[in-house]
Amino acid sequence: MKTITRTILLLSLVSLFTDVASEMLYPVIPIYLKSIGFSVLLIGVLEGIAEAAAGLSKGYFGKLSDNTGKRLPFVRLGYSLSALSKPMMALFTFPAWIFGARTLDRLGKGIRTGARDALLSDEATPETKGRVFGFHRGMDSLGAVIGPALALLFLYLYPERYKTLFYIAFIPGVVSIACTFFIKPKKLTPKTNNNPTHFFDFIRYWKSSPVAYRKLVTGLLLFALFNSSDMFLILQVKNHGVSDAAAIGIYIFYNMVYAGFSYPLGGLGDRIGFKKVLLLGLVVFAVVYFGMAFTDNLYIFFGLFFIYGFYTAATDGISKAWISNVTDKKDTATAIGTFTGFQSICTLIASSLAGLVWLEFGAKWLFLATGFVTVLIIGYFGMMVRNNQ
Repeated sequence: MKTITRTILLLSLVSLFTDVASEMLYPVIPIYLKSIGFSVLLIGVLEGIAEAAAGLSKGYFGKLSDNTGKRLPFVRLGYSLSALSKPMMALFTFPAWIFGARTLDRLGKGIRTGARDALLSDEATPETKGRVFGFHRGMDSLGAVIGPALALLFLYLYPERYKTLFYIAFIPGVVSIACTFFIKPKKLTPKTNNNPTHFFDFIRYWKSSPVAYRKLVTGLLLFALFNSSDMFLILQVKNHGVSDAAAIGIYIFYNMVYAGFSYPLGGLGDRIGFKKVLLLGLVVFAVVYFGMAFTDNLYIFFGLFFIYGFYTAATDGISKAWISNVTDKKDTATAIGTFTGFQSICTLIASSLAGLVWLEFGAKWLFLATGFVTVLIIGYFGMMVRNNQ
């Protein structure tokens, strides 16, 4: 059986072009919002509401995809909303409009995530899940390299033309939507239960899900609860005198490593088991956070971001591949949607706590505390979670 099928390749291209559009704007959005009068507090509230919308909707739309036996309509709608939100951000500057546009972007992510990952799982076998999810994450991360690089080039040539950049970002978004019309998914049988799907039905799934799923996801969510935004890593680099260009360069470098290692580490997971690769990734994460607490050397920062890219490649796609192997095929979108939904909420909490710790005790104690908790979570996975079962 061919590992990377036509559907997997097209879904990966869809994610690549969408991430080019999103990551083109990622370093620009805070600057743009401040330029139109948003305070730091209002920016934080905006991002919090947007992430909450994405998180809460992932489980519901994953469940809806499983119940209806449909994948592609959710994928196409989700990516369409995200693409449409880009020019909307620049069209008007009213706070309510900006809140709506940003929330629409994240809602699009919530609609598509479970169905897209289930579609990837449907195209794979239990022996190829790691490579399939790894390939997809690698292509997605390649977009996170191209996007910021294009943004840097544009702003170098046309300084402070932020609104124009939002309109330009609509182009790769349209290309991503066009790619979805060439996808021919496998036909699925809808569930025979005719009861309507309610918004919080995915919480009921947690109670009825396999024990292996609950043990695995419990560990992943405990980790997410202390894994704050990558922006804190960038901020730490900036605090040690690194220029804006160098900081963005480090971020691009990290995504290059992530993209390059995702497929090979997915294949390694298929061969030796997802648990070993995930544990290796968590060990690397702990090393990065302990290192961030003590270094102020630019070259060491580059080294830490190099292995940080290795950590992400060893955990992101691997966790979804593992989840899809321990759950029933008919519940794949629900299982992944439930996990990623709770993960979004945990990440929001983690970033809020990280900001408080940074403010009250300093950056060093934030990174030390995160590294220490990660060691405890490694112990949990080592003792409580069986390999790929």
